[in-house]
Amino acid sequence: MRHFSYLSEPETARLFHLPPQQLTLDSDAALLATALGATLYSPATRPELVKDIRKQAARGAVSMVICLEDSIADAEVPAAETNVVGALAELHADGVREPGGPEDLMLFVRVRTPEQLLSLAERSGPALDVLTGFVIPKFENTTGAAQRFLDALHTVNEARWTADPGARPLRIMPILESPLMIHAETRTTTLTGIFEVLEANRPDILAVRIGATDMSSAYGLRRSRDLTIYDVKVVSAVIGDIVNMLGRPDGFVISGPVWEHYSSGERLLRPMLRSSPFADADELGLRQRLLTANLDGLIREIELDQANGLLGKTVIHPSHVPLVHAMSVISHEAYLDALHISGASGGGAAASPYRNKMNEMKPHQAWAASTLVRAAAFGVAAPDITYVDLLEASMN
Repeated sequence: MRHFSYLSEPETARLFHLPPQQLTLDSDAALLATALGATLYSPATRPELVKDIRKQAARGAVSMVICLEDSIADAEVPAAETNVVGALAELHADGVREPGGPEDLMLFVRVRTPEQLLSLAERSGPALDVLTGFVIPKFENTTGAAQRFLDALHTVNEARWTADPGARPLRIMPILESPLMIHAETRTTTLTGIFEVLEANRPDILAVRIGATDMSSAYGLRRSRDLTIYDVKVVSAVIGDIVNMLGRPDGFVISGPVWEHYSSGERLLRPMLRSSPFADADELGLRQRLLTANLDGLIREIELDQANGLLGKTVIHPSHVPLVHAMSVISHEAYLDALHISGASGGGAAASPYRNKMNEMKPHQAWAASTLVRAAAFGVAAPDITYVDLLEASMN
């Protein structure tokens, strides 16, 4: 799998100074976590689940989640489980490899309980090979729930290794959305417990996800498409604490929360998308299309995610995928800065390669290291290429 693999070779050469690396499910875990990008959720009740997965992989999705939790009604769970088992079996079936198959993306199942995880694994058998792992909702360990999920994962992996000593281990992505973590009086203790259980099981963790919808729900709130999650102060405070405790340089990759709007509607506030980058690229028509679909709020939120140390994003509509990926590409300027800083020894400060800022070698080492990992995952834009050019190429 590779980001922007749908682009032609001439288009890739025009847009990228360094193209994204080819990845496999055996690639370094930190690189895979960074490369998740826009993680597209799909309800497990979809009647043509395999067709949907193949189509979205062919269109550029690199990570998808089949959801058995909040996206489906309680009464639908048994039928949805059967649908998931059938879809995994179909993806795993022998035969000619089809584009958009399990080799082309990281595929997860979001489960409700440890018992459901174990049951699905037993019913799926060898078809689990098509999965990267499981997404765990409302993850916290005050009640021991987190450890029970991890124990279930260990049971599944041990059974896989017994059957095939070379089997690839499945990993989890916990979602932080429990009320115990959200409420101020229990947040620090709960986050400390979460960090301890994640640290003790680090090889099992691919990335940490944030459940902003549940966070907002804890206060009876829901943001409009005119606002980012960072405008909802009680939620942004929780995100800040999550990054503070889990997102340090030796911590975990944390993904951006879901953007839940996907159609146009009445606008209350002014657009958040400047016209000059689009005018410079002769793409004012693209800007108008983004504004008409109210996607300027999503673009602004992605920018704020990255500024706050979050990588990638949970998305619920295919139109969001190219936005997240275009804005994840490293600019040529940032790449040269990262090389400049990572290659320095002994500290000090010097003018940046673009001669427009000061690079301090010691304080920016962690930033440089993470930037180079992101460059491997998403590529480095050519010197005269902006996110507008990448969006135009991805959305046409």
